[in-house]
Amino acid sequence: MNWKKKLMEYIPFNEQEEQDRKVMIDYLEKFPNIFTRENEFAHFTSSSWIVNSSHTKVLMIYHNIYDSWSWTGGHADGDQDLLHVAIKEAKEETGIQHIVPISNDIFSLEALCVNGHVKRGKYVSSHIHINVTYLLEAEESDMLAIKEDENSGVKWFPIEEVIAAVNEEWMHGIYDKLNKKLKNMGKTN
Repeated sequence: MNWKKKLMEYIPFNEQEEQDRKVMIDYLEKFPNIFTRENEFAHFTSSSWIVNSSHTKVLMIYHNIYDSWSWTGGHADGDQDLLHVAIKEAKEETGIQHIVPISNDIFSLEALCVNGHVKRGKYVSSHIHINVTYLLEAEESDMLAIKEDENSGVKWFPIEEVIAAVNEEWMHGIYDKLNKKLKNMGKTN
């Protein structure tokens, strides 16, 4: 998969995406291990913005490390098919099995700072997630399940209530951007 080409062809939605895209392209050229956690400074991750069929609700998890409602996602861990990573993580973290991409194209780009934290008894230094987000769709009627080692809640939120539910203030702008992009697609009110 030629990620440099994909990123070059991606049309940024705003200044944040334009700047983050530049960083991503630069890191792809400089770090051969950017798709693995062996690169402790920065590595690729993939997230998903999961919406219901009417695109009026978003499925979120209560992330234990961040102590906040959050999108789903995870590390590439060597898998350069980031859509596959996004779908796999969405299924694992929510319990939903019927998830489909609205598009196979990148929905959003973010370079995200991750503060140092303890995970599974080991300290993880502060680093950057080079994140590619995909827009996925799921049915609200599917059974939800908590992935106890990562989250303590799974819940559908009306689009207009997402920001108020999120404790991580710096993510408000990212989630607001995702909702604006969704609205620009024309299916939400």
